[in-house]
Amino acid sequence: MKNVEAKQKEKTQNLKMLPKHIILVRHGESEGNKDTSAYSTIPDHKISLTEHGRAQARLAGSRLRDLISSHGSSQDWRVYFYVSPYERTRSTLREIGKSFSKKRVIGVREECRIREQDFGNFQVEERMKATKETREKFGRFFYRFPEGESAADVFDRVSSMFFFITKLSGNHLHWLDFLISHFFDAKEALAWGWGWGKGCRSVYFTGFLESLWRDIDLNRLNNDPSQDLNLIIISHGLASRVFLMKWFKWTVEQFERLYNPGNCEIRVMELGRGGEYSLAIHHTDEELQEWGLSPEMIEDQKWRINANKTDLNDHCKWYLNSFFDNELDSDEDVKEEDIDSDDDSKDIFLDTDS
Repeated sequence: MKNVEAKQKEKTQNLKMLPKHIILVRHGESEGNKDTSAYSTIPDHKISLTEHGRAQARLAGSRLRDLISSHGSSQDWRVYFYVSPYERTRSTLREIGKSFSKKRVIGVREECRIREQDFGNFQVEERMKATKETREKFGRFFYRFPEGESAADVFDRVSSMFFFITKLSGNHLHWLDFLISHFFDAKEALAWGWGWGKGCRSVYFTGFLESLWRDIDLNRLNNDPSQDLNLIIISHGLASRVFLMKWFKWTVEQFERLYNPGNCEIRVMELGRGGEYSLAIHHTDEELQEWGLSPEMIEDQKWRINANKTDLNDHCKWYLNSFFDNELDSDEDVKEEDIDSDDDSKDIFLDTDS
């Protein structure tokens, strides 16, 4: 009985060390959103916000403060910001920051890997229009813009944020188990490998760059468990969508159904009871449907509210149906006559070399 109580106490303590919210915010309205011809003369990273965009960002800051202060377990909360290096995202952060006092902000880090999709330097309007029409025919996820990136490329660099952890110690050791359980299976973890030392663990995932979680260490993000930690990521529409795709293990087909968030739209991942994050705690079914989530994806979000962080939902019916035409209940359901035994089909097993 004591062991059960001790484990439950440890679990509760570990959950308190996890961020209460991970919040994605798209930048405010930019000059490029207002007039796409701006991209033909101004480098994408230098596109600024409109006055309306700045007002949107100030309002978003107020909404974020209200959300964090009213949906936490403690009034002693803190925030940490990650921001794309583009002018429009940095300006959005500047306006949002007006809603937070200095004592509430632990820090901020410019993160290049959550920048906008690269469309290929200056964007000639007519050419870009034709290119986007081609993308619709080819597929939004895999189409690579000439001299630019595909959504798959953005997925790769956003994903790389998760795969390097070093020198976690004390109460932060659970971050290692948390991240491995979310982004690796056992074979992958062994393939990359990790080292153990007295009082700390050093993890090296060869070939990946620094982690999103690099700043969570004893000197910077070692919050008292009584404080709620909130991570706010200010980025772009596609980067936010692939972030969610990676986190929740959505398929390419599911990604291509998603709609871009609006300017300064806020998408909140909130920590559930068992250590999983879910969009369904803060957002309604109607909101999730408007974003493009299917009923099955919404059910998965609801499952995550009470799921343990080490649980996997890959066995659920909606996930299996993404890869198989049907699900057979037993071996007896697989009948000999259901398998194509036509003589012509046997040719695929024959050596056709002369």
